[in-house]
Amino acid sequence: MSTELKKKFGLFTAIAMVVGIVIGSGVFFKAEKILTATGGNLPLGILAWVIGGIIMIACAYTFSVMATRYEHINGIVDYAEATMGKTYGYYVGWFMAIIYYPTLTSVLAWVSARYTAVLFGWSITGGECMTIAAFFLTASYALNALSPTLAGKFQVSTTVIKLVPLLIMAVVGTVVGLGSGMIVRNFTTVVSRVDTATALFTAVVATAFAYEGWIIATSINAELKDSKKNLPIALVVGTFTVMLVYILYYVGLSGAVANETLMAGGQEGARLAFETLFSGLGGTLIFVFVIISCLGTLNGLMLGCTRGVYSIAARGKGPNPSMFKQVDAVTNMPTNSSVLGLLLCGVWLAFFYGANLTAPWFGFFCFDSSELPIVTIYALYIPIFIMLMRNEKELPAFKRFFMPVLAILGSLFMIVAAVFSHRMAVAAYLIVFAAVMLIGSLYSKEKAR
Repeated sequence: MSTELKKKFGLFTAIAMVVGIVIGSGVFFKAEKILTATGGNLPLGILAWVIGGIIMIACAYTFSVMATRYEHINGIVDYAEATMGKTYGYYVGWFMAIIYYPTLTSVLAWVSARYTAVLFGWSITGGECMTIAAFFLTASYALNALSPTLAGKFQVSTTVIKLVPLLIMAVVGTVVGLGSGMIVRNFTTVVSRVDTATALFTAVVATAFAYEGWIIATSINAELKDSKKNLPIALVVGTFTVMLVYILYYVGLSGAVANETLMAGGQEGARLAFETLFSGLGGTLIFVFVIISCLGTLNGLMLGCTRGVYSIAARGKGPNPSMFKQVDAVTNMPTNSSVLGLLLCGVWLAFFYGANLTAPWFGFFCFDSSELPIVTIYALYIPIFIMLMRNEKELPAFKRFFMPVLAILGSLFMIVAAVFSHRMAVAAYLIVFAAVMLIGSLYSKEKAR
């Protein structure tokens, strides 16, 4: 077996990776939460989408600057190592491999299963839904592990497919809503009064899940053709496209049904909106597109998950690096890293169910694993951005100072918003985070490669 990944992805695949990983579940999964958190205050909800989008774009742009300068195994780990040193790079890689990738991937498996269950009228927390979630996880792993090239093509295809329901809702919902007066009504009517600051913080943290995933596209930089040129383009074009599509979709929803109806719809809110505009089979068919888009996001997340442990093993660190850095000669995939990634996804899926979908299993340690790990990654970005400003003296002021400062402010906003939104659950999560990082410290010494 070799230990090198080949250049096999092009620019369009990279853009599709950014758009495809981000778009697909969060905009459907969190749109209802954002509307509920803001008490049906549509302008406040749109403001939350804008703030979350600006933070995402600022961070993505700053990383795109780094992408033109650093290239090795796994984007975010490369950038952390280049700016803060090998030790910090290792801990970022450990966090990504053990917490970040598998928590998001496991939640996406459940979200994909959730909409499948809604389509068939099953409970979103029942045995059918969780069985489907486990199947989706395994199928996504198999696709990535056995044929990464096919997985890349699937990513491009589902990216195109997933834009269909979003754009249709954005256009048709807006046109119909303007004609019927529904948009004007929803923009001027607040369903319930809420504290504006708390509502905005809660809504922005919810958008963090909807917007998250773009950083995972940097995990393929060692497999991306001309990555120093193509990865920055993919990050900037992809994130801006996502924000625009999300806001247009959110406005389109307001033209389909009344805010209070959408809020009361719960997990069936998105389906209700689509079936209101496209009665009967048409609405159901478009909802199938929603499920496919969720699977596309799951595929992109699994792509990062399978490479998580490999990214630190290739640096001679982590548990048994000689085993986890191996790359299959036929599939050009880090097979052992992939297997461990799938196992971690299974563990975090069980945690998500026990902490969020049933009577609490873990007492004080129950927290939302779909949001809090995302906030952690924003905290880990801050030192990287600071060192970029300190070290890259030849960069123009806009790239060296303006965008990194904007990214830092956005990251700090996410952290503060998480504390306001999740309160004591943040403490529970940080204890788990500290325990995982402590375990990681046992494997932090570099071994012979």
